[in-house]
Amino acid sequence: MSDPGGGGGDEYKREESVALLVIVSLAALSLLSLIAAFAYYCYITRKVSRRKQSLYDLPKRSGSPPPPPLRAPPPPQQQQGKESPSSNSASDGAGAVVVAGERGVQVFSYRQLHAATGGFGRAHMVGQGSFGAVYRGVLPDGRKVAVKLMDRPGKQGEEEFEMEVELLSRLRSPYLLGLIGHCSEGGHRLLVYEFMANGGLQEHLYPNRGSFGGISKLDWDTRMRIALQAAKGLEYLHERVNPPVIHRDFKSSNILLDKDFHARVSDFGLAKLGSDRAGGHVSTRVLGTQGYVAPEYALTGHLTTKSDVYSYGVVLLELLTGRVPVDMKRPPGEGVLVNWALPMLTDREKVVRILDPALEGQYSLKDAVQVAAIAAMCVQPEADYRPLMADVVQSLVPLVKNRSAQKACNPNVQASKPLD
Repeated sequence: MSDPGGGGGDEYKREESVALLVIVSLAALSLLSLIAAFAYYCYITRKVSRRKQSLYDLPKRSGSPPPPPLRAPPPPQQQQGKESPSSNSASDGAGAVVVAGERGVQVFSYRQLHAATGGFGRAHMVGQGSFGAVYRGVLPDGRKVAVKLMDRPGKQGEEEFEMEVELLSRLRSPYLLGLIGHCSEGGHRLLVYEFMANGGLQEHLYPNRGSFGGISKLDWDTRMRIALQAAKGLEYLHERVNPPVIHRDFKSSNILLDKDFHARVSDFGLAKLGSDRAGGHVSTRVLGTQGYVAPEYALTGHLTTKSDVYSYGVVLLELLTGRVPVDMKRPPGEGVLVNWALPMLTDREKVVRILDPALEGQYSLKDAVQVAAIAAMCVQPEADYRPLMADVVQSLVPLVKNRSAQKACNPNVQASKPLD
């Protein structure tokens, strides 16, 4: 005789099995969620720890051990393994002593720098910048230096002085101008740099300082090498320092050249520490030089590393065209370099029209088109469309290397000669 409740019992058992399976599944999912949450917590903790640790250190990808925080780079002689006079103390013949600063840069007396530069005489002046005059000097140990006598009054001048000392005391790159020391005595504020025998790029692009001045002696290969080295300087600031450093006044006069025309980025008085957030910006008052300032920064005061990329693009246009960024004496439509050149930079047939006549016969059309395309990307009105400086460097490296190889095979190619 069949059990009348047997069918119901089987159904209950099935429901019980399904319920047990659901409970087990939910328990497994909960366990997996806990494991995933714990793994993410560990990842975030490690990331925050690394971020704090690297705040004032160079990332490991720089290829060299990170320097101690707030330490100045050693003099070039030390970097090359050669002996260098001790920076702990030096006498200037008048009894003044140079003492090593806490951050690795030397602290000079005003009296010592006055003697080193011949009393800041006009014969020793090598440049006049927005922050003061620059003088050529010789230290008691025989090193040639450039001394910037800052004349910006008040709080702004003090902030610019402190910013440059702070940054250059801890930044270390062969593509940045090295800070040797400083002086803050009474009302005097002076910065002492490595001496760059060939001055600024601007004076070589425009020898007679006029809109239609003399013909530049910088050849194509030298210009491209300068473009690459300046790009590496900005790449270091943007991507190998944490938080990134925004130069804010990148221009041709702030690219200095040594006796062999190797370039270094200089003048960090307006620099800002950028946001460490992806796409982040710093809101600040608009400063910089007309013709080099990125449009979004000029309109909103929002400053990012892409603002420097725009300024770099303007300098690259200067190297290509031999024209200043703004010259309203030019024919209508040609007064602003970016506005005039941008429509032609991506047109293979028109690129040749905008190139500096002094470069005729020194470049291949393929190379010129590639460099023009890089410049076009850098000066895009929309910041998001501009490349990273690392991308610019990667694009320029093969062009410079290929030309160097061709030059080695053809020794008759002329190179730019240093100034006397």
